[in-house]
Amino acid sequence: MSFKTLDDAGDLHGKRALVRVDLNVPMEDGKVTDDTRLKAAKPTVDKLRAGGAKVILLAHFDRPKGKVVPSMSLKPVVGPLSKVLGVPVAFASDCIGPKAREAVNAMQPGDVLLLENVRFHEGEEANDRKFADALAANGDLYVNDAFSAAHRAHASTEALANRLPAYAGEQMRLELTALNRALGDPERPVLGIVGGSKVSTKLDLLQNLVTKLDKLAIGGGMANTFLYAQGHDVGSSYCEKELADTAREIIRLAGQNNCKLFLPLDIVVAEKLAPGAPARVRPVGSIDEDERILDAGPETVERLCRAMGNSRTLIWNGPLGVFEMPPFDKGTMEAARCAARLARDGKLVAVAGGGDTVAALNAAGVTDDFTFVSTAGGAFLEWMEGKTLPGVAALQN
Repeated sequence: MSFKTLDDAGDLHGKRALVRVDLNVPMEDGKVTDDTRLKAAKPTVDKLRAGGAKVILLAHFDRPKGKVVPSMSLKPVVGPLSKVLGVPVAFASDCIGPKAREAVNAMQPGDVLLLENVRFHEGEEANDRKFADALAANGDLYVNDAFSAAHRAHASTEALANRLPAYAGEQMRLELTALNRALGDPERPVLGIVGGSKVSTKLDLLQNLVTKLDKLAIGGGMANTFLYAQGHDVGSSYCEKELADTAREIIRLAGQNNCKLFLPLDIVVAEKLAPGAPARVRPVGSIDEDERILDAGPETVERLCRAMGNSRTLIWNGPLGVFEMPPFDKGTMEAARCAARLARDGKLVAVAGGGDTVAALNAAGVTDDFTFVSTAGGAFLEWMEGKTLPGVAALQN
C-alpha cells in the first residue's frame, strides 16, 4: 500500500492543517471517562506543531444526524484534550462558515483549534461536495488520523481528501502499517482468532480469513453454532442454529484453502451466567439440557497457545468466552497472556482490534505487550473482511 505521510508534506510553517481525528470518546455527566483516543491524536498534533503548522481538528461525536444537538457538542472535550496535548486548545462553535473562519484567521503557527461536531451538518454523512468545499476553505492541507472512521465515505474522511493535498497522520500510519503486516504481507504461518457471540455479524470476516490465513481458531458464542453444525449438543447455549449450513460451508472453504480450523475441544459450562456461578469443564458435546457454554476449556486454550507458538503472526478479534464475568474469563485471559508473552519475546507479531478485544486485553493487563492494538471497531472489522475503506483509498497514491 502506498500513501503519503507527514514526512512527504514539505514545509509546514504557517500552513493550515485540517486534521480528521477520532474524539468520539466515552462521556458521563459531560466528562470524558476514557482519554485513549485523545492520546492517539497527540503524535500527529505534536508533529504538525513542531513544523509550525496551524492545527485545525475535525471530529464527530455520537450521531446527531445532521442537527445541532447540544448534548453532542465537542466542547466538553476541549479541557481534557488540552491536558493531553499540553497546550491550550481553542474552540469554534461551528466547523464551517463565519465562526470557523474567524477562529482559523485568529490562529498563529503552532496553535491548536477544535471545530464543532462535523455531524451537526447533513452534508457530513452525505459526503456532500459543497460541505466538503466549505471545510476545505479553511485548510491548506488535509491529514486523516482517524482510521476508526475510515470505513465511512463521509465528507471529512473521503471528499475532503480529494480537495487538498492529503496525508496519513501518525496514528493512521501506525494502523495501516500494522494491518498490512498482519494480513497484507505477513510473516507466515498466520493464525487468526475470531470470537464473540454471533456468527451472523462475522460471516464476511470468516469467509475472507479462511482464504488468507494458515490457521483460524473460532471461539466465544459463535463457536457454539459451529459445534451444533457438526452434530454436537450445545444444551441451552446461545446458538444460531439457522446458520448451521453456513457454518458447514465455512468449514468446507477452510479445507479447500488449506486453512486449519480450530474449534473447541472442551468447554466450560454453567446453568446460569452469574459472577462466581458453579462452572464445570466438559468435553465438547457433553452438556446437560439446562447448561450453557460460557468459556473455552483448558485443553482448548492449551492447544491454541501451542498454535500461537508455531505461528509467526497473530490477528485477533473477539473473546473466547464471557470474559467480563469470572470465572468465565479464564480462557480469554490465558490466551491473551500467552500471545503477549510470545510478542514480548519477539517470537510473534500480534495484532488485535475491536472493542471487546481491547477491553479483554486491558483486563488481562497485556495491551502494551501486543505488537499493535487497534482501537477501531467497524473499520478494523471491514479491513479484516477484505473491504475497501473509502477514507484509506482516498489517501492512496
